[in-house]
Amino acid sequence: MRTTSGRDSSERCPPSKKAGLGPSLRVWTESGLGPEPRTHAGRASFPGGKCEAADRDVVHTALRETQEELGLAVPEEQVWGTLRPVYDRQKATVVPVLAGVGPLDLRSLRPNPEEVDEVFVLPMAHLLQTQNQGYTHFCRGGHFSYTLPVFLHGPHRVWGLTAVITELTLQLLAPGSYQPRLSIPELRRG
Repeated sequence: MRTTSGRDSSERCPPSKKAGLGPSLRVWTESGLGPEPRTHAGRASFPGGKCEAADRDVVHTALRETQEELGLAVPEEQVWGTLRPVYDRQKATVVPVLAGVGPLDLRSLRPNPEEVDEVFVLPMAHLLQTQNQGYTHFCRGGHFSYTLPVFLHGPHRVWGLTAVITELTLQLLAPGSYQPRLSIPELRRG
């Protein structure tokens, strides 16, 4: 992770990149509504999206998307830094941006109803309990292919890229408390 002070502000945000803000592990579910079909409708996700031409860098993209999707303005000074890029199934680059938002009253948020069904919080103490951690094994062509983490929270199941980002964040923020039972290989683009 690069710290805010160590972040290269000239790091441009090419249109092929996506950025997402992981504000203290608060997540939301996508609605699937809006002008374009949502490929992640109904799944838990962090705020984020594609870089736009006006975005200075991936941090700006993450902050803009958080404002647009949740009505939450996060000052750039609250950004801790970025995690290493990860790649989605379409091989798009996703750069997780971590920021502190402090205590948050969910009632103060104004989620965009075209993009967000629900906002919920995953407390770190909950995520660190092994009974709330799991793994899903995937097969392709009848053969074991890969394994990804899953985090459980009441009716919510956080999986896929959101779970991978959550796991990377826990490894960084709670290295002595969080012991993943899985080694996530660094996925190569292309």
